[in-house]
Amino acid sequence: MPKFLHAMIRVTDPAATIAFFQLIGLEEVRRHDSPQGRFTLIFLAAPGDEGVAEVELTYNWPPEDGSPAEVYGGGRNFGHLAYRVENIYDTCARLQSAGHTIHRPPRDGHMAFVKSPDGISIELLQDGHLPAQEPWASMPNTGTW
Repeated sequence: MPKFLHAMIRVTDPAATIAFFQLIGLEEVRRHDSPQGRFTLIFLAAPGDEGVAEVELTYNWPPEDGSPAEVYGGGRNFGHLAYRVENIYDTCARLQSAGHTIHRPPRDGHMAFVKSPDGISIELLQDGHLPAQEPWASMPNTGTW
């Protein structure tokens, strides 16, 4: 029987990406550095979801010869990650206060989209339903998600 383990996204700034996911409520659960392969794997999960539903951040170290580090665009056709949150308004306010754009605000009290520092689209879904409230109800979409 198949079992979901994790989704992997490539990142250019692990600290910024970890800080972003901490605003949603994820925590680092383990890390593996591979000096031979010149990469670091960092696994994040919501409390209680360790080993069940994780995000693997892959950080490819810059080349030893000083040439430019890899740049990732378009997410290689990656759609989005989705997380159920306790209070979508509070979560969006934390992200916005930290300088992140809410691309699709939670106008309906149910769904929002934001992007990670590397442009990965993150869907936030309200656990249950909250009534619409301002400023979110009147906020327009921004950019793409």
